[in-house]
This record gives sequence, structure tokens and C-alpha cells, in this order.
Amino acid sequence: MNTRTNNHNAVEVRNLEKRFGDFVAVNRINFEVRKGEIFGFLGPNGAGKSTTIRMLCGILLPTSGGGQVGGFDIISQQRLIKQHIGYMSQKFSLYEDLTVEENIDFYSGIYRIPEAWKKQRKDWIVKMAGLENFRTGLTRTLSTGWKQRLALGCAIVHEPQMVFLDEPTSGVDPITRRNFWIMIKEMAKKGITIFVTTHYMDEAENCDRIALIYKGSIIAAGTPEELKTIFMKNDVLEISLPDSQEWIERLTALSVVREAALFGTAIHAVVYDAPSAVSAIGELFKGENVKDYRIKKIRPSLEDVFVSLIEDYDRADKGNELAKS
Repeated sequence: MNTRTNNHNAVEVRNLEKRFGDFVAVNRINFEVRKGEIFGFLGPNGAGKSTTIRMLCGILLPTSGGGQVGGFDIISQQRLIKQHIGYMSQKFSLYEDLTVEENIDFYSGIYRIPEAWKKQRKDWIVKMAGLENFRTGLTRTLSTGWKQRLALGCAIVHEPQMVFLDEPTSGVDPITRRNFWIMIKEMAKKGITIFVTTHYMDEAENCDRIALIYKGSIIAAGTPEELKTIFMKNDVLEISLPDSQEWIERLTALSVVREAALFGTAIHAVVYDAPSAVSAIGELFKGENVKDYRIKKIRPSLEDVFVSLIEDYDRADKGNELAKS
């Protein structure tokens, strides 16, 4: 039965859980996705992103909990969900022995696009994806970036108002990633709700709101700005010096430093108090006769926030395990 409502949420999830034997892949998570927004679902590989998206798309049944997508129940109305959404899986899902046009025709048939509409939709997808010069070429001859564009076009051939993109830019070069996000933003401008999973933290800056998932649990959620301010309680220092990799452990050992990680050729150190940390790090370098270095306080990146939240989660998890023993 159609239970679609007229509320402001395209997705609602309540206590959603998925177990595979004794392994908890998704641990009773809760969140909403508003209609018309780009919602980022971020986390490292194995965090539970793909499992969650497959439950929302009607591919996997939850172990417990529930939710709705477009007003349809993810347990009892999986078929209706599949008809009303677009879904681009993490793995390339098109037929490589078919041409670009033949793949579009195939998906037009799956989504039962009326004959009078098929040519118009095909021409639009080819133009949107920039595939005008490849329409009669075999799909296997396309580069990864062009294949991703075609896959997106086939996922939205039926003009859904909700699109799920599972790691859409995995394995492509930075320029292709940027161009792909231009396409995503154009879709959002037309009122289409975008649910995108990724482990690239820089991509999250393109999202209206973000949920960070780690070990199957959502550990933070909000806008990119909220995550950098509300959830990041500590200062971040950028430390530039030769052979920076060799200094991470020694910096982490300082009492003023919570954690340190390599960012490009520099080190980002999360510290309790910037002035005290700058002084202590300066003393460390002075004692080791290091002169060619630079320390500055910076605005935290989303990657800084995520690393810090993961460290907090692991510390709390370890503390709980020790309390039980």
C-alpha cells in the first residue's frame, strides 16, 4: 500500500540495524534526509555505508528497525522504492559489450519509459554526460570517468526525485571527480534529492548536510560548518618541516597533543590549547636542533574533524571494553 506522505523528509531512518551472523554492519542508526538536499554519508571503507544504502534502496532487508524512502516503507514496499529512485552502485553495473545507446535503451526498458519519451531521454543523457562522440561506441572502450557518467545517466533515465550514489567517484582522477560533482549539483538545483556515500572528505564540502559513520554507528551529523565548529572542540596546528613523517610519533607523545596525522607533506596536530602546544613543539624542535620548520593554527578540515571523532570513539570503546573485563 502506498504510504507516501507530504512531509519535508525524503528519507527517515529509525534504529536501523543490519547483522551478518554475529557481525553488526549497521548499528541501530537514526537520521533524516530532507527533500531537495545533497546528503553526504561519509566514512572509511567497511564503516557500513554501502550496507545502509542497499537497505534504503530495497536491496537488503534490515535485521531490525526500519524507515521510509519517499514515503515508502523499506521493508514492505521495496519494489515501489526501486521504481521511484535512481541508484548508482559502487561497482560499475552497465553492460560493457553494449554500446552507450544500447545501455541507455536497456535501462529505459527496465524503467518502462514510454516509447514516445525514450529518444528524448536518451538524447538528454548523452548530452548531460558529454557522450555525443561515443554514443555508438562499445561501453568497454570508455575510460572510467566516462563510464561513471553513463552509469549516472542510466540511473536517472526515468527522472527520479531521489538518487542514491554509492561511492560514485571511487577510482577516478581528481578532474573527473570535480566534473562529476558539477553534475550532482546541477541535479540538486532541479530539486532532486541526492544521497551520496564517499570516503573522500574533501567531497563532503559539496554536501548540504553530512552524517559520519564509523564501525556501523553514526558518530556525528550536521552541516560541514557545524561539524567544524560544534564537533571540533580542539585547535588544529599545521606543522611544516623536513621529513615530517618521522615526527608524528614524537609529536603525539607530547602531553599537549591529542593526535597528529600526515596531510600532504605537512602534519596536522589536534591540540588542547594552541599557544601551549606551539611553545611545547618549539621546545621539542629546539632540543633536536630543528630550525627549518613552521607552525600555524589553521581552520580544521572535515578530515581533521573525522580523525578526531574516530579517535574519541575508539578511546571510549576501549574504555568500555576495559570496564567490562
